[in-house]
Amino acid sequence: MTVTEQEITDYVARVRAALADLPTTQRDELTEDLADHLTEVAAESEGTLVERLGEPETYATELRAAAGAAPGSGRNLDQRVASAMAGVRGRLRAMDTRLGPPLGYATASDFLRLLRPAWWVLRGYLAAMLVTVVTTGGEFGLLPRLGGELLAGLIMLIGFVLGSIWIGRRSAQLTRWPRSVVQVSSAVLVVFALAALVQAEDRMRYGDYGYDPTAVDSQYDRVRDVFVYDSEGRLVENARLFDQNGNPIRLGYPDCLDGAYKDSTLRAYPYCPEQAPFVPRAPGAPLPPTPDPSSTPDPSGTPEPTGTPEPTGTPLPTGTVTGLPPSETPTPTPTG
Repeated sequence: MTVTEQEITDYVARVRAALADLPTTQRDELTEDLADHLTEVAAESEGTLVERLGEPETYATELRAAAGAAPGSGRNLDQRVASAMAGVRGRLRAMDTRLGPPLGYATASDFLRLLRPAWWVLRGYLAAMLVTVVTTGGEFGLLPRLGGELLAGLIMLIGFVLGSIWIGRRSAQLTRWPRSVVQVSSAVLVVFALAALVQAEDRMRYGDYGYDPTAVDSQYDRVRDVFVYDSEGRLVENARLFDQNGNPIRLGYPDCLDGAYKDSTLRAYPYCPEQAPFVPRAPGAPLPPTPDPSSTPDPSGTPEPTGTPEPTGTPLPTGTVTGLPPSETPTPTPTG
């Protein structure tokens, strides 16, 4: 097994952590040529540095004794952290070696290196989709959009993919902090991709018109169904509602349907036609009469005149009722 530069760096870090109680000058003198020495040891024979030289803490004890320094009084925080990190790296290396043969390679990392160009492209795509979610309020499809514009989103996608490839090809030359930024950013994109997959899986299970709970304290949170009528008073079944952006509007829940809580495919509006607030009118039936506001009875009880006023200002005889034929005019009754 070839010793990598990272393994040498980790070994030196653990040795320095074990000598953390010594003065800085003395510790630097003891570990000044340690990396070169470990490189020579790695080139002499096969095996890890731990197999050849022992644990870094043991090696540090030997360096301390050779320099005549006082033995350390217990492990400090740096030593414990270094040992814990080394243990994690050791387990990861063992897993890497164990998973390699089933993939046809000595280690799994050898196989994953072949997939790096694909990851660079995918990383640029995920970055563009993340910007899409931020600039469009959480709605997204398969193609990125910048502020809702598809062309701008495609230009952004090309730029992000090229930038990701450029960073990937030069990741080996990056220093510690830039490399850490790239790794953290990649982890954020992976979490975003997993969340997007979960949302896509929910859309496939429940459909585009399935039930979507409304927000708490919304004015529509108590809506159980939606009934759509046309201009002639007929109930429109299998109706679907959309907002101005083409996104489906989903309200209510079909409690009246059998197995509504088990069926993942929900019908369109109305869910329960038998609960319509107005009786659906059959096609071709006359429209219901529209009440005339002028025929509404006067609350005071005084009937309003219904006859046609005379075109002239001549007063009518006493007792004459307007709007009746002359034959039906009642005869005035003497009052004296």
